[in-house]
Amino acid sequence: MTTTAPAPSAARVRATALLPRLTLVLAALLATLFTAAAPATAHAALTASDPKDGAVVATAPAQVTLSFSEQVAMGGDSIRILDPQGKRVDTGELRDLCSGNTVRYGTALRSGLPNGTYTVAWQAVSADSHPISGAFTFSIGAPSATTVKPAAQQAGGGPVGIAYGIARYAAYAGFTVLVGAAAFILLCWRRGAAQRPLQKLVVRAWVTLTAATLVMLVLRTPYTGSGKFADAFDLDGLRAVLATKTGASLVSRLLLLGAAALFIAVLLGVYARRQKESENTAEDSTEESEGTRDTDDLTFGLAIGGTVVSAGIAATWALSEHASTGIQPGLAMPVDIVHLLAAATWLGGLAALLIALHKVPGIERAAVQRFSKVAFVSVLALAVTGVYQSWRQIGSWSALTGTDYGRLLLLKVGLVAVLVALAYVSRKWTGRLADVSRETATAVAATTDVSRETEAVTVPADPKRAAQLARQRAARENAREKLVRNADTDRVGLRRSVLAEAAVAVILLAVTTVLTSTEPGRTVEREAARGSAAPAVPDRAVKITLPFDTGGPNGKGSVRLELDPGRVGANTLHLWADSEDGKPLDLPEVKIAFTLPAKDIGPLPLVPDHATPGHWTASGVQLPLAGEWRIDVTVRTSDIDQTTVQKNVKIG
Repeated sequence: MTTTAPAPSAARVRATALLPRLTLVLAALLATLFTAAAPATAHAALTASDPKDGAVVATAPAQVTLSFSEQVAMGGDSIRILDPQGKRVDTGELRDLCSGNTVRYGTALRSGLPNGTYTVAWQAVSADSHPISGAFTFSIGAPSATTVKPAAQQAGGGPVGIAYGIARYAAYAGFTVLVGAAAFILLCWRRGAAQRPLQKLVVRAWVTLTAATLVMLVLRTPYTGSGKFADAFDLDGLRAVLATKTGASLVSRLLLLGAAALFIAVLLGVYARRQKESENTAEDSTEESEGTRDTDDLTFGLAIGGTVVSAGIAATWALSEHASTGIQPGLAMPVDIVHLLAAATWLGGLAALLIALHKVPGIERAAVQRFSKVAFVSVLALAVTGVYQSWRQIGSWSALTGTDYGRLLLLKVGLVAVLVALAYVSRKWTGRLADVSRETATAVAATTDVSRETEAVTVPADPKRAAQLARQRAARENAREKLVRNADTDRVGLRRSVLAEAAVAVILLAVTTVLTSTEPGRTVEREAARGSAAPAVPDRAVKITLPFDTGGPNGKGSVRLELDPGRVGANTLHLWADSEDGKPLDLPEVKIAFTLPAKDIGPLPLVPDHATPGHWTASGVQLPLAGEWRIDVTVRTSDIDQTTVQKNVKIG
C-alpha cells in the first residue's frame, strides 16, 4: 500500500519560501555594514591643545583647538570656553580642522578678552560609541582666581548613565536568551517548540531586547550630551543620533528584530505544529520517514535563517563598540560576532534548559545530553575568541593587573571558570539521569486533558464558584507536574546545578556589560605613556622654610611658606617672615613666582596681600599641572637690599 504524507499547510509553505530570501537580504546587510566599518583606536583621547593645558599667553588667541587620537563626533556645543566668572566667551561655532590622519576641532574666541585664567570644557563621542569629556585651563597675561569648577559628573554618568547601562544589560540578556533558547529548541529538543514555558521564554526575550534597544536609542542624546532625561524628547537630538554609527547600529538592530519576529512566528507556530504532527503520525514506517524528513528540512531552513539573523544582531554590537576600533578591526569584528553567538548559545541555552527542567516534566535525557555537547563546543569557541580579544584589548601583562579593564577581565575569566566547573557537575548529573518516558509524559498529559474535559462539563453558572474551581484545577495540575518532576532524585540534582549555573551567568552578563563600557587596558597604557594618565601625588599642604640674607643691615632672616592643599588647581598661600631672633619681620616688599621647567611653564608671578605684620597671604593661586615646581621668593629689606631664594616642591 502506498502512503502519502499529509500536504504541508499554506502558511508553512510561505514561511519556508521566505527563509532563503531572508537569508540573502540579511547577508547583504551584514556585508554592507562590514564594508562601512572604518578602523580607529578604542576610546579617543585628547592628545594636544592650543593653547596647551596650563599655558600663559601674552595676548588672547583667536581660537582654541583640540586634537584627538581618533575620529570623534562633536557638535556646536562640544567645546565651551569660560572666563574666570564662568561666562562663556567662545562663539559657539565648531570648526572642523581635520586633515588626513590629524583629528582636530576648534572654536573661535570673542575679541577683547581681559587677562585672567580661562577654562576649556569639552565633550565628544569616541569611535567606540562611548562619551568622553574633560577640561583644562590657560591664562591670558597672568593666572588669576576663577570661579569655574570642572563638572563632577563625567560624560555618560549620572541617572541617565545608570538607565542607559541597565538598558545595555537588558539588551545583552535579551539577545543571549533569545538566541540560546532558539538554538536549544532546534539543536537539542525540537519538541520544546510546542512547550508553553519555552515559547514564553523566547517571546519575552525578544520583547526585552526590542524594548532595551528602543530605550538606548531614545536615551542616546542625553547619555552623550547634557545628562538630562528631558533631552530624550529632543527630536533634533534624535535626528543627530540617527546620523551616527551607534544610531545606525541601533536602527539596524530594530530592523533585524523585525526579521527575528518572523523567525519566532515560524518556530513557535508552523514548526511546533509540524513537530506535533510528526509525533502523532501513524506507525507506518514509510509515513514516519517522510514526515521526519519534512520536519528536518524545515529545521535546516530555520537553523540557517536563525543563524543569519542572530549574526546580524550580534554585528550591531561588533560594528559600533570596541571590536570596530583599535588594531585589526577587520578580524576583530567577525571574532566578536562568533564570541557573542557562542556565549548566547551556551548561557541562553542554559536558561532554556532550566525552564524546561522546572516547568516541563517530560524533557528527555537525550535532550540534556545534546545540550551538554552544544555547550562544550560553545565553551571552546569562547576560549579561542576570548584569548584573541583579551590580547587585543590588553596588550601587556601589566595592563592585565594595572587597569580597570584588566581587573574586570580577570573577574570575568574567574566567573567563566566557576561556570565551567558547575557545568561539569551538571554533566555528571546528566549521566545519572533517569529518562522520563514519553508514555509517562503522555499519560500525565492525557490525565490532565480528561480532568479538564470533566471539569468543563460541570462548570457552575456562579462566576465565583467557577473561579474557585479554576484555581483548584490549576493547583492540581501543578501538583501533578511537580510529582513527575520530583520522581527522579537525579533530575532534582540536575535542576539545582543548572540553577547555580544560571545564577553565575547573570553575574557574568553584568560584568560583561560593564566591561564593554570600560576603557581598554591597551589604550590606558598608551595614554599613560603620553603622560595623560600620570598618577597624581596625594593632596597635602606644602610647607617650606627658606633662610635669606640681603647683605644689608638687619638683612638676615627666614620666610615660611605654606601652600594649601598643594595640588593642581586653586590653592591658598600664606607667607611669614621672621628675623634672626624669631620675631615677625615686616618686609617692605615680597614677591613670589612659580615655574614648571619640565613643561616650560612660568615664571607665574604672584604678589601676595599684606595681612598682618610679617604675614602675607593670597587665595586662588592656580597651578595648572602636576610636577616638580620651583618656588622663587624675592624679599626686599631696604630700598637697595633684596635677594631671591628658591626651593623645588612636588605638586600633585
